[in-house]
Amino acid sequence: MTEHGGKPFLYVVVCAAGIAVDVGKLITAAQEREWEVGVIATPLAADGFFDTAAVEAQTGRPIRSAWRRPGDPRPFPAPDAVVVAPATFNTVNKWAAGIADTLALGTLCEAAGLGVPVAALPCVSDALAAHSAYQDSLIRLRGMGVRFGYPYSGAEGEEGAGEEFGWEEGLDLLG
Repeated sequence: MTEHGGKPFLYVVVCAAGIAVDVGKLITAAQEREWEVGVIATPLAADGFFDTAAVEAQTGRPIRSAWRRPGDPRPFPAPDAVVVAPATFNTVNKWAAGIADTLALGTLCEAAGLGVPVAALPCVSDALAAHSAYQDSLIRLRGMGVRFGYPYSGAEGEEGAGEEFGWEEGLDLLG
């Protein structure tokens, strides 16, 4: 593992789903397990799906959602592992297809090529999870070594009500 400040470095990739509001739970759990954390969000997720100021205060680092310019320093060290949470239908399918049109997707595509351990916690409705493209994407990503947590399909008042999103499961899947 590469280390930063004596601790391994975890990238948390956050996608635009309502449950993203609680991403601080994953960050807290990671920090309790002695990880340094940097957050990369899809552009939509960074635009109101979670409290970016609180997350930046919690990690002590800026949230990244856009590519850096040539010559700009790398704001994070290379990752020792990545957790994608919540992992949406759109992100899972684009990632599996090798589409890197955002920093979040580019980071996920690159992680596979670097052999970085990746865990994903899906947040996909039952209807979208049944889509054949999504099922094919899961097969492809599992073949690349991505470890998937239990699928989450909704919060109170939605389909799947009563389920708890398994933030810490992402860390457990990393081993």
